[in-house]
Amino acid sequence: MTEDQESKCHKIIHSHAVAGAAGNAVPVPGLGIATDMVTMTTMTMSLCAVFGGSLTEEAAKALAIATIKNTLLKQPIKTLTKELSKLIPFLGQVVAPSITVIMLEAA
Repeated sequence: MTEDQESKCHKIIHSHAVAGAAGNAVPVPGLGIATDMVTMTTMTMSLCAVFGGSLTEEAAKALAIATIKNTLLKQPIKTLTKELSKLIPFLGQVVAPSITVIMLEAA
């Protein structure tokens, strides 16, 4: 991977993590999973383009769904905490986006 590709990848990952966090700041349980799926789909397509590849939206969605399922199975407490924290005023708007950034950066 060249330095230019690495720089582009970091920008894509971090900008999508911020977008996902913003979507998860909305205090509606369940909305975060939909936001994560959209964010991961567009992030996957953007990362693929950095390396000259092309990925259909359907394929990117399938990868995002598989990743979210994998996360739910491997980290159920973290995911449950993220969604249930939205029921707590103000605290949920800090906790849910923080967990989203951690999960997207790790994906």
